Amino acid sequence: MTETTVASPGTPGGSPGPRDTTRGEGSGLRLARFRDLALVPAILLLMVVGALLEPAFLSGDNLTNVLQQQTELSLLVLAEAMILIAGKFDLSLESTVGLAPALGVGLVIPIASNGIGTDLPVALGIPICLLIGVMIGAFNGLLILRFKLSAFIVTLGMLIVLRGLQIGFTGGQNLFALPESFLYLGNARWLGLPASIWICAVAYAAGIVVLGYFRHGRSIYAIGGNVDAARAAGVRTDRVVWAVFMIGGFLAALAGLLMTGRLGSVAAAQGDGMIFTVFAAAVIGGVSLDGGKGTLFGALCGVLVLGLINNILTLAGVSAQWIQAIYGGIILIALMLARVTSGKAQD
Repeated sequence: MTETTVASPGTPGGSPGPRDTTRGEGSGLRLARFRDLALVPAILLLMVVGALLEPAFLSGDNLTNVLQQQTELSLLVLAEAMILIAGKFDLSLESTVGLAPALGVGLVIPIASNGIGTDLPVALGIPICLLIGVMIGAFNGLLILRFKLSAFIVTLGMLIVLRGLQIGFTGGQNLFALPESFLYLGNARWLGLPASIWICAVAYAAGIVVLGYFRHGRSIYAIGGNVDAARAAGVRTDRVVWAVFMIGGFLAALAGLLMTGRLGSVAAAQGDGMIFTVFAAAVIGGVSLDGGKGTLFGALCGVLVLGLINNILTLAGVSAQWIQAIYGGIILIALMLARVTSGKAQD
């Protein structure tokens, strides 16, 4: 039956499609585990290099700072990785990081503090912020799935529109008069660690479990690998992809909320340029730009690699202007390695 040929939607990290034997399925699982651990030696090597350059690198405070500074990026990478696995793109995530908290704050603070003037109850600020992220994801999904538009073009346009909306209603000014609730998650500590680290850990754990062991999560791999086969197997492809876009928008808004709390303000250009680093982390983490391949653990390892590189370069006195060039080089190297190891370029 059709279900038996396509429904192995996706061993995480493997390529969805027909499987004729249990031996083939076992090979896919082993390959997924190998890809999950591929960056672990690189992470260990970077920690050794950092310790040799600066003894304080391995201190608890420094490593905690590295993790906390990567929390917003890690949530964006989690969102983008799921969307890429489903075979789509979302370039607008970086603008959602700025617009969602800016609107959430603007709706509850007075005009004198650059608010919109609605003066809504402060308790509604965070729910509104997260809801805006979901709505942006839903609108992207509507244009892509219902109107059959290119995900790349739609989300590129949304990136520009959302950035313009934020600059327009804030007048290009940073928002400083933030309610205490917007500052809490970015500054609180739970069990000795920043709350944002715990939030990211829970988000990744939930994502790994859902994509690896739940039918709807595994269907994301099937859709990214072969959408027609997934549809023939009974997967409601549009509904699943739409949900993935909305989850992506929610995670981007949450990332913006964490960044707002950590920095104590909503910058006019908050999130600007983050999407390049997001793709760098996803690609070096083994997430395919073709869809249907990659794991969230691998994507998380990609975030850690970039975070450690950034910290090492900073400790070594390398100018921040060079870091983007280094990230670009990392993407190119990762693509070449993907070509060598899989025999297929990720275009």
